[in-house]
Amino acid sequence: MKALRKYLDKIKPNFEEGGKLHWLYSTYDAFETFLFVPNTTSRSGVHIHDARDSKRTMIVVIIALLPALLVGMYNVGLQHYMSLGLEASLLTKFIYGFLAVLPQIVVSYVVGLGIEFAIAQVRKEEVAEGFLVTGILIPMIVPVDTPLWMIAVATAFAVIFAKEVFGGTGYNIFNVALITRAFLFFSYPSKMSGDQVWVRTADTFGMGKGTVIDAYSGATPLGQIATTDAASFGEFTFQGITGQPLSISDMFFGFIPGSVGEVSTFAILLGALLLIATGVGSWKTMLSVFLGGLVSVLLVNLFAQNAIMEMPVHYHFLLGGFAFGAVFMATDPVTSARTEKGKWIYGFLIGMLAITIRVFNPGYPEGMMLAILFMNAFAPLIDFYVIDGNIKRRMKRAAVAKTGQQQ
Repeated sequence: MKALRKYLDKIKPNFEEGGKLHWLYSTYDAFETFLFVPNTTSRSGVHIHDARDSKRTMIVVIIALLPALLVGMYNVGLQHYMSLGLEASLLTKFIYGFLAVLPQIVVSYVVGLGIEFAIAQVRKEEVAEGFLVTGILIPMIVPVDTPLWMIAVATAFAVIFAKEVFGGTGYNIFNVALITRAFLFFSYPSKMSGDQVWVRTADTFGMGKGTVIDAYSGATPLGQIATTDAASFGEFTFQGITGQPLSISDMFFGFIPGSVGEVSTFAILLGALLLIATGVGSWKTMLSVFLGGLVSVLLVNLFAQNAIMEMPVHYHFLLGGFAFGAVFMATDPVTSARTEKGKWIYGFLIGMLAITIRVFNPGYPEGMMLAILFMNAFAPLIDFYVIDGNIKRRMKRAAVAKTGQQQ
């Protein structure tokens, strides 16, 4: 590392003002601060001085996402070989899933970071580090069969119109990864929903050739129950892609059709523990999302008219993107509520809205994306009223104290 540090110091004058590559200083600075903690800090004012900067924080989030990503990759291979009725080793399944997801990750980062680097150069600003997380979130929340060109277009749209036009990282109102998915959902609905998009049946680099079995169904469990005519949940059975019943453990560990990062609640909870232990993610927001979902499910169960309205709360938490949204999306420090009381309100309303959309819109059984985007717009308003309430209470206490002193 010392050799790398010396090399960076040696070439740095070329990128500073007056150097022959001064116009690329933002790019140099981005790589330097990614590899090493910046050695420049504020020397006055009320700024907090420590060794953890935004890039290090983003890296913690990426590490927390890895369990869900790795399990999701394995599940892509598992569902693929099951759809063909073929046997394969655990490693073979993982390699298949890795090769299927890797191009999506590459496209997401190349397009998103390319735009951010270009805009930073034009503005002569530092390259923001927010896309380090966004770039890996995007492939984790879209169907594995999403064409690469669609991911590129949607990523470019989200970075430009949901982030940079507002001023870049820290100024965006909406979660950029969710805007990418929303763009894809409303622009290319046939590629974002249905029975054929959640399981990759195509051959990848000569792996897993075969013919899809007759019993194949790529519908997610939520998609199955949302379209069922069953009058009672007790008569309904979730089925895998080969027609076999799905167990609770299948749903908890992530061996079901779905987006890469959202299938394994177990892996998501591992990431949640890391975020909470490091203080990067708010446990209040996470918990309040689940509490809001719990209340909403219990209310819906009281007036159940069909199978999805009767579905118990643990199925809601295990299926779809509920857990992933609560842990990694609702806790986005830029687009979520920042006051302590506001976090409880913000998360609670997300949980309630997600279940409400999921239950009452059979055409769109997964409501977490819309719930979070909707509450992103209200997060500043929630914080405003929380702060305003605190000010009024303090002024009231001060007035009472002053009256007491006068008496």
